[in-house]
Amino acid sequence: MTRTPLIFAAGVFYPGGEHITGWRSPAAEPTAYLDIDYYTRFAQTAEAGRFATLFLADELYVWDRFRSGIDHGVNVRLEPFTLLSALSQVTSRIGLAATVSTTYNEPYHAARKLASLDHLSAGRAAWNLVTSASDEEARNFGREAHLEHATRYRRGAEFVEVVNGLWDSWDDDAFVFDKRSGRFADRSKLHVLDHRGDHFAVRGPLNIPRPVQGHPPLFQAGASEAGRDLAGRTADAVFTLGGGDLAGGRAQYDDYKRRAVAAGRTGDDLSVLPWFSPIIGATAAEAEERFRELARLTPDRVQVDLLSHYLGHDLGDRDLDGPFDFEFDLDSFNQSKSGYAAIQSLSAQGSFTIRELAWEVLRRRFTLGTPDTLAAHLIEQYEQRAADGFILMAPTLPDTLEAFVGEIVPRLTDHGIYPAEYEGDTLRDHLGLARPRGRYAA
Repeated sequence: MTRTPLIFAAGVFYPGGEHITGWRSPAAEPTAYLDIDYYTRFAQTAEAGRFATLFLADELYVWDRFRSGIDHGVNVRLEPFTLLSALSQVTSRIGLAATVSTTYNEPYHAARKLASLDHLSAGRAAWNLVTSASDEEARNFGREAHLEHATRYRRGAEFVEVVNGLWDSWDDDAFVFDKRSGRFADRSKLHVLDHRGDHFAVRGPLNIPRPVQGHPPLFQAGASEAGRDLAGRTADAVFTLGGGDLAGGRAQYDDYKRRAVAAGRTGDDLSVLPWFSPIIGATAAEAEERFRELARLTPDRVQVDLLSHYLGHDLGDRDLDGPFDFEFDLDSFNQSKSGYAAIQSLSAQGSFTIRELAWEVLRRRFTLGTPDTLAAHLIEQYEQRAADGFILMAPTLPDTLEAFVGEIVPRLTDHGIYPAEYEGDTLRDHLGLARPRGRYAA
């Protein structure tokens, strides 16, 4: 079987770029973060680069756990499905994906929004399943504390089951639109889900025809044991941690593929897309200086508070230049276990002060290089089967995306692993996925 060409997703978490203080960079446009023209330029630039999809990351709270989050961080972002619906009208080929928290949403709402976006975009909708990760979100939805990790993932698995069932409410040929007889739809081709599970009771049917793609693609980003297992069983693509060595990337890649096969699928049913956050310079020295410039725009307090957030423990009352002394307890940690484990692994590699560890965590989020070296890195990861593609989380916007499309994409196309044109019309086409038949069609 011919392998699907290299896949790119263009991600946005903070509207000024992946880094929390990217809004301070010289090219940033912080006054435009609620402006549709700003996001239109972003979407059209990614589409010019033949990206498979946009991806709007999302959280359902303001990060006010620490004062620096308000003083220095970007805590505003548009509701993603509203924004993607608007972008569907100013783009024609690129996919449109957004985060959906299965802890703080209901399956019927999610299924209806995604089906609507899929119809409005002629088959380009997708969703990224998260179970959410913080108590701040819980407090906005009637809870004092976040659901326990394992419970969140069991709920997430059932959520996917219900959403897919609702999308199959109508057969593809259920609507006849016969004006003469007055017959709008064929009742025999409507199906009631009547789901009753541990977390949801949903009768159905969905009040919109089956999506253009049948089932809009499902992305996931969980890297814990429970997250990897859910991705292997249900996801069409998985966003993974990047930045490690080739051997580690291949081991991670193989693990996800094995889980897909163990779930009765094929390895090709699940694309593995590591995080890639490049700092691009004409020379290695220029890339290093760009990183230092970004670091200079980040107060120490912000970076230490981010480290505190990732660890679920406030380090701010300690001597920042004193040794990092922390007792890790992964089993009882109830936020993002994968990020917590990564910091634990990093801290074991040497002796750090709190300030040094905070900055090392920042440094390792990025890959520094020239267009040639960065392109070579992507090619190696793809050809050595450590990745099927990448999620580009630009440190700063719009300049990093523009440089990537203008300087790195042509190198990948010339190498023959990245298409010169879109090869299909829907996001499932871009991902090399067949359209699934409705479960009742037979």
